[in-house]
Amino acid sequence: MTSVRYVAIGDSFTEGVGDEQPDGSVRGWADIVAQGWADAAGEAISYANLAIRGKLVWPIVEQQLEPALALKPTHLSFNGGGNDMLRPRTTIAHVADAFSRVLRRCDEEGVTLILLSGANPSAGLPMRRLIQRRGDELSDAVVGRIRDRADVVRALNWPDRELAGSAYWSPDRLHMNARGHHRVAARVLTELGLEPPGEWWSLPDRLPASHLGGPAYYRAHVAPWVKRRLTGRSSGDGRTAKYPDWVELQPAVTR
Repeated sequence: MTSVRYVAIGDSFTEGVGDEQPDGSVRGWADIVAQGWADAAGEAISYANLAIRGKLVWPIVEQQLEPALALKPTHLSFNGGGNDMLRPRTTIAHVADAFSRVLRRCDEEGVTLILLSGANPSAGLPMRRLIQRRGDELSDAVVGRIRDRADVVRALNWPDRELAGSAYWSPDRLHMNARGHHRVAARVLTELGLEPPGEWWSLPDRLPASHLGGPAYYRAHVAPWVKRRLTGRSSGDGRTAKYPDWVELQPAVTR
């Protein structure tokens, strides 16, 4: 087995929603990090991704953490809480406690934790002030849990004002597009002490996607979310992890 064994757990942010590929699959920052890690290190790495869209933070921990640790990784990345933030009755402490659980289990298993905060979508969403406030509170709470832990790799995306701009977001305004996912991947690799391709920080603009506004946006993107909330369903229902076991990634470039 390769020396680096990297597993990712989380929700749509880590699954890669918004970075859709021509075949209908999603890629996302974690996939980009894994390949970029192999390229930067000049050697193969093992990679798994157990993230599933729509998950709240505690179901991520309860359903993904132990299977991920059972793979015996050297590194585990974790992000969650974005879906919880949209539920005002969920307390920030309840979400932050999940991060503490992940850290404790990684300590017990001798795994290096890569901790991410999500990008800030509030500028383009309804209830933007509420989302901004709760995101600020969650970011502060999580950082507080790891303040004295220099060994935790931290890739903090919430404070990144450029990443919050519309050029990095998909038409639903809730998930990053390919530009956003590459910028997050560049931050993760940098925090790991590796050098990502410089263009990942801000890929060139592509032809603008069709961004809906007004009632059309609400019909296309907000109404389905509300319907799922009312019916107790999730966008991840029936989905399985895209890489539940190790895949080996070879360097794609020679440095």
